[in-house]
Amino acid sequence: MRKNFGAKPYLYPQPVFIIATYGEDGTPDAMNAAWGGISDDTQISLCLSAGHKTVKNILARKAFTVSMADAAHVTACDYVGVVSANQTPDKLERAGFHTTKSEFVDAPLIDELPMAVECRLVSYDEESCRLVGEIVNVSADESILGADGKIDPSKFSPITFDPVNNAYLKLGEKVGNAFKDGLALK
Repeated sequence: MRKNFGAKPYLYPQPVFIIATYGEDGTPDAMNAAWGGISDDTQISLCLSAGHKTVKNILARKAFTVSMADAAHVTACDYVGVVSANQTPDKLERAGFHTTKSEFVDAPLIDELPMAVECRLVSYDEESCRLVGEIVNVSADESILGADGKIDPSKFSPITFDPVNNAYLKLGEKVGNAFKDGLALK
């Protein structure tokens, strides 16, 4: 038997994105967001309300980066989500994060977070809070690459948001092969 919860934003997994921008004066800023994902081959869509300093920065600079939060930095990643840059402009520094300017867009990369998607703003709808970015580059620190040169999630331990229990979960082990295992049923 199933239990009904009604209309809720419950979906598993929900990635934990750390969105980074530069402010008007060049100060790096970041926020935590879980409502988003890939929406096209070269696009990412996020649900971000207009009141965030990060959104204002994106609209002004037309660029942002999206780092994947990881288990090693869960406290700092949560901190940039519970504190507003509108009141705490140095929250990135207080979180212990350092940045390097992206080579591809006018936005910072967070040095401590080993994977990022670098984006240019495509559109933002203030009414629906839907922000769309064009993926210009994906960068990954060599420390999370496997022997084959590809990103190895087990070396990087990305986390997901559990919206039901307000928790962060570390992604687990490999359980199958995409675009292969299902062929056994053909």
